[in-house]
Amino acid sequence: MSRCGMLLLSGILLVGASECSRAGGAAGAPTPAGLQEEMEQIFDRSARDWNAGDLDGFMSDYARDSTTSYVSRGAVRYGIDRIRANYASRFAPGAARDSLRFETLVARPLGDDHALVTARYILHRDGKTTASGPFSVIMERRTAGWKILHDHTSSD
Repeated sequence: MSRCGMLLLSGILLVGASECSRAGGAAGAPTPAGLQEEMEQIFDRSARDWNAGDLDGFMSDYARDSTTSYVSRGAVRYGIDRIRANYASRFAPGAARDSLRFETLVARPLGDDHALVTARYILHRDGKTTASGPFSVIMERRTAGWKILHDHTSSD
């Protein structure tokens, strides 16, 4: 094979490898309607995990990276371990944990493999709201599915 042919083949292989190694490995940006449906399913499952006392299930939506961030109550926490520690006391045996639901969820694509999700969380017990507030998360589509890179949660 000629030198030019080798260079062309190498270039094709590099582009192909680059495309295959993208975080999501998916072909193109999700449609707005498809993304909305996917995010609603993810957050419905997340609320079910919370309500079932499944901390591992609830935390499975966060990227397992040291740079994953969580902003709440005037503090920034970096890393999955610190974020998990923030929630752990609510999942301890015998701990009181109110039920969780999400409302007004809106998902917006930010390219092929990223999305912005905004919504309101509601914690409730005995028919009364005990805490609520807006939140926004930046999600990244990875091989293992959509994962939270950044979570900013506020309280009313």
